[in-house]
Amino acid sequence: MRVTRIIADLPVADLETAKGFYTGFLGLSTEEFDLGWVARYTSPDTGAHLQLVTRDASAPELPAVSVTTDDVDAAYAEAQEAGYEIVHPLTTEPWGVRRFFVRAPDGTVLNVVHHHD
Repeated sequence: MRVTRIIADLPVADLETAKGFYTGFLGLSTEEFDLGWVARYTSPDTGAHLQLVTRDASAPELPAVSVTTDDVDAAYAEAQEAGYEIVHPLTTEPWGVRRFFVRAPDGTVLNVVHHHD
């Protein structure tokens, strides 16, 4: 698996309330997307970014990070072969990503994802 980006997924109670702090105080003023339950904000100057998450639309747990890869199917096969716990199966989601959630040996849940072009 080749990782192309890692994004922190920060659990928040309310996107709008959290948005004010992270866009104002941290300067993450570019909203890349907002699905109502997850939104990504980026600094136009540095490219630093994070995702604010209130819940997940289809998975049973929130991930700590989202890991973008160029081959999510191969990553899924590798995770299964290694015997890692799959928290959310490989799925093509209605909002246009293909992803799965895997639990690291330390208990951290990762969202391994490929965005369709």
